[in-house]
Amino acid sequence: MTTEPAAPIRVALVDDQQLVRAGFAMVIGSQPDMDVVLEAGDGAQALRLLASHPVDVVLMDVRMPTLDGLAATAELTGDGGPRVIILTTFDLDEYVLRAIRAGASGFLLKDAPPEEMLAAIRTVHSGDAVIAPSSTRRLIERLAEILPPEQQTPPAVLDTLTDREREVLVLMARGRSNTEIAADLFVAEATVKTHVGRVLAKVGARDRVQAVVLAYETGLVTPGS
Repeated sequence: MTTEPAAPIRVALVDDQQLVRAGFAMVIGSQPDMDVVLEAGDGAQALRLLASHPVDVVLMDVRMPTLDGLAATAELTGDGGPRVIILTTFDLDEYVLRAIRAGASGFLLKDAPPEEMLAAIRTVHSGDAVIAPSSTRRLIERLAEILPPEQQTPPAVLDTLTDREREVLVLMARGRSNTEIAADLFVAEATVKTHVGRVLAKVGARDRVQAVVLAYETGLVTPGS
């Protein structure tokens, strides 16, 4: 009995720079497990096209005309929506953090190596989030540092976590992978996965990125700690 090959990951590229889209499309199109199914030059066009073209992962620029990446991300990541990776650079502000709150699953630097972009797409498609690279950790810390105090989440949201779950959340916020957390805590990786799943469920986070942002917002982790 033969096994049917997995369907390719359907990717949408949303960026107002055509050359950026062309470069990404060339790299993604070279992979047997990925297809670029649509491209859009702004968030409004993306929403129109995505209404009739289902996709799995969207690479979303932040600053675009007509409708920016923040508004488009909030629209897309509702019930059963696609996963969104924010295309960004280091000179952005809390604008990107708001996109993460809206449901985005991670960051991708526009000048990231092709293999990092491909890994990010596969990681997000599998249900995880892109937070591990050191560059992304620095970006999250920088965003947390400039987060306006009035937008901070009350620490009470963490009250339901056990001590071990808080410990796991802190390590997640520091960019540690499940394997690294398991080594730090001297437990099996399967145990870490269970703790991570419980943390996400208790704090109402869609994935690791939202949990990490929550850890900074509540003061459980501080930039540079």
